[in-house]
Amino acid sequence: MPSTSQPSNYYDQNFILQHCQDILSFYDSRVVDPSGGYFHNYFDNGELFNPGFKQLVSSTRIVINYATAAMVFAADAEKSAKYKTIAQHGLDYVEQVHWREDIQGYAWTLQDHQPLDTTQQAYGYAFVLLCYAAVHKAGLIKDSHQLNQTYQLLEQRFWQADHGLYADEISPQGMLSDYRGQNANMHLCEAMLAAYEACGERHFLDRAMTLAQNITVRQAALTDGLVWEHYTSSFQPDWNYNKADPKNLYRPWGFQPGHQTEWTKLLLILHRHQPQDWLVSKARELFDRAYEQAWDAEHGGLIYGFAPDGRRCDDDKYFWVQAESMAAAALLYQTTGAEVYLVAYQNLWQYSWDHMIDHQYGAWFRLLNRDNSKVSNEKSAAGAKCDYHTLCACIEVLRGMGFASLPLVSFSSAD
Repeated sequence: MPSTSQPSNYYDQNFILQHCQDILSFYDSRVVDPSGGYFHNYFDNGELFNPGFKQLVSSTRIVINYATAAMVFAADAEKSAKYKTIAQHGLDYVEQVHWREDIQGYAWTLQDHQPLDTTQQAYGYAFVLLCYAAVHKAGLIKDSHQLNQTYQLLEQRFWQADHGLYADEISPQGMLSDYRGQNANMHLCEAMLAAYEACGERHFLDRAMTLAQNITVRQAALTDGLVWEHYTSSFQPDWNYNKADPKNLYRPWGFQPGHQTEWTKLLLILHRHQPQDWLVSKARELFDRAYEQAWDAEHGGLIYGFAPDGRRCDDDKYFWVQAESMAAAALLYQTTGAEVYLVAYQNLWQYSWDHMIDHQYGAWFRLLNRDNSKVSNEKSAAGAKCDYHTLCACIEVLRGMGFASLPLVSFSSAD
């Protein structure tokens, strides 16, 4: 059963470790699909729906969850070994089923292990790279071959050298879409950082820095200093893309507070590896503006999106927005020592504890209305949620605390 006692302090290593365990416990006994890969779709009570449907990002994120958990709980040899086995099971599926030799690419979605959509998404490749970084850190792979192979595929298929950013999508017929977005570039920055931490090869860190600077400084300068989501093929802001669809799962219209704070987290991780003053100042600016604009003083939590004029365009409460913002606040506190960020961290945790966390069955609810009423009884769904954000946010806070089994880098200085 998940822990239900009210914590006295959310910024406590033991509390965070217990919460990691509570999240994992929802999935541990039910996540492995014996026929291959993982089950992705769960109701609140853990019952499955559409068990044969799988999506690349969820497949890779669950591998990351368990490979990283194996390191978090390394002191418990039996548990760590179990988590490595679960991670290996998912890695095998990514390499043997999502990867399609006939097209030399990944199936974006699968039904009963057969491809439904073979669109090549840079967003998906980001999580393939993150997946390989995680299993490298956990010792499931021994060298950087798969990391560099994925990097080269990204280079060949999506890299836009003239703009220093990645394109998004290649159709099954091989046509590169004109759409450009920040989200794939943000997660590719995350993946490059993880790859660098795994193997120490400098080109991963350099690419992460390029992506961070080009999105949060150059591109943000075009949109009042905040990160806009959508761009034309020449990386000019597209103010109207999905304007009628602010709740779009992958490409919502409006400024996304959760992406401002997710960039805060990434800028501060970059600062760990290559300290520069602008990384901290930009991280603070993005967090401060997002938190001020999006905090719901009446119902608590951060809303999902706001328009360029500041009006709310989606006031729902998403699990990942709270989790990423909590991690960002913790890293800001760890980096700057400013108490205001510890207060924000505690506020986000209190809201999440009161509303987003399922104290009956475990893990987090995916989505709530503004008044914190439930939208549905679907807790996790392929491509939408597998508690990657919640678990990894907690783990990033632990890393920043200096938790022994989570080194900031996995390679030795002699490598």
